[in-house]
Amino acid sequence: MVLHINSSVLISDVQKEFNSLFPFLKLEFFHNRSFARSDFSASQLIPYNKKLGENKNNIGETDIEISEDMKVSELESLFKDRFSLAVQVFRKSGNVWLETTMTDNWTLQHQNNHGKEISTGRTNKDESIDYDLNRDND
Repeated sequence: MVLHINSSVLISDVQKEFNSLFPFLKLEFFHNRSFARSDFSASQLIPYNKKLGENKNNIGETDIEISEDMKVSELESLFKDRFSLAVQVFRKSGNVWLETTMTDNWTLQHQNNHGKEISTGRTNKDESIDYDLNRDND
């Protein structure tokens, strides 16, 4: 997937395009100058009807490639490093959206598949992914 980024693109357009490839994930944008996890709060959320360039002077026009094997942490860092935008990936879990902070080392596809499994109870037939949240904490 290639996202076209410029200062006049609406946040909702980026979210929709991302969600079309990963229906059990969503991107949220925050007013978070420190990029500290503790500062990602509902009060810092940028409304979906705002343009990416509002309050930012350094967003040029560029395309970014997002692949299924990209890690969540890589995607979040990409927005931070290239556009100074604080982005957090959320995964659907039933009727709620959860931050992926504990599993930022998972790929986007892995996160999406896990969201699908949790939300619908269905998995891909050929999928043999281990969803043990504690496996990388050793």
